Amino acid sequence: MLRDAAIGEILVQPDELEQRVRQLGADISRDYADRDLLLIGVLKGAIFFLADLMRSIEVPCEVDFMAVASYGSATDSSGVVRILKDLDAAIEGRDVLIVEDIVDSGLTLQYLLRSLNARNPRTLEICALLTKPERRKVELDPRYVGFEIPDKFAIGYGLDFAERYRNLPYVAALAPGHG
Repeated sequence: MLRDAAIGEILVQPDELEQRVRQLGADISRDYADRDLLLIGVLKGAIFFLADLMRSIEVPCEVDFMAVASYGSATDSSGVVRILKDLDAAIEGRDVLIVEDIVDSGLTLQYLLRSLNARNPRTLEICALLTKPERRKVELDPRYVGFEIPDKFAIGYGLDFAERYRNLPYVAALAPGHG
């Protein structure tokens, strides 16, 4: 695979990703049986996770996307968010599951939850591939979590650094001195 000095320690192996995503799909299928499920992928990072997750869900579901930009440094969110792409579908009365690549400070996701709750979904939950609890600045409790990782800048499986490394088949830490 890709050889690059910026790719550090592997945090989650490809087979671990595959197995956990299948398990999350089974959990979601069980919890949302006989319900009108709408998955909302948060672009761009969640696209790989969302695609694999959706293929593992065995109940009818729809998908929509949002793109948000948070202001702050390259590695720190300020919680000030701008919606770049909003949903195409109305979510009022729907069971909505936000599919996110990583929950870091939680500030961007907190904004997204407030914004979507104002649209009166029947239920609104979070499914995050990765979480870094030690970086959390707000109280958030994702219903579904793939992996808890240490406080390192994660790349791969959709996560990027300067738009690169999304195509890695695993999650790695950005090597020290490259961020």
